[in-house]
Amino acid sequence: MATHDSESIAASLADPARFAAVFDRHYEEIWAYLSRRGGGALADELASETFVRAFAGRAGYDLAYPDAGPWLYGIATNLLRQHARTEERRRRAYARALERDDVAGDLDAVVGRVDAAADARVVAETLSRLAPGDRDTLLLFALTDLDYEGVALATGVPVGTVRSRLYRVRRHLRAALPGLSDVERSHT
Repeated sequence: MATHDSESIAASLADPARFAAVFDRHYEEIWAYLSRRGGGALADELASETFVRAFAGRAGYDLAYPDAGPWLYGIATNLLRQHARTEERRRRAYARALERDDVAGDLDAVVGRVDAAADARVVAETLSRLAPGDRDTLLLFALTDLDYEGVALATGVPVGTVRSRLYRVRRHLRAALPGLSDVERSHT
């Protein structure tokens, strides 16, 4: 008989090997979420780190919640946010270094690549302009099987806040991406 995650977590406090049941139940879905947000290589790294942190923090898990999925998604989302901040600092450092160098490049090749990725860039820029909480709420809702309550648990906010964040994000995306309204209607 399958046990709830909360039972496995509680048992793991006395017998750490029991935490493996939580890992086995959730690793693939956490990895898939991270992969959709940052690619396979990053997912490999951050999925492992998610479970390392979950294991280390298991004594603080609220055993009233039988499903640890939202808790794990919250840890994964925080790791993504931390990674993004690190990458942004690195990108700025590279940009400063390039400004100082006298770099000559094939401008036509650069323009061609930029034009080819224009749609993706617009979406990425639109997402990057969202408040971090709004962006995380949207991506948790869109890239996982979490419902409003699950997203609320993952982000540590009330369900009403999740609903208002998604409403605000949808309104923002409709304004930035005029073609979204037709696509969005087909998914609702």
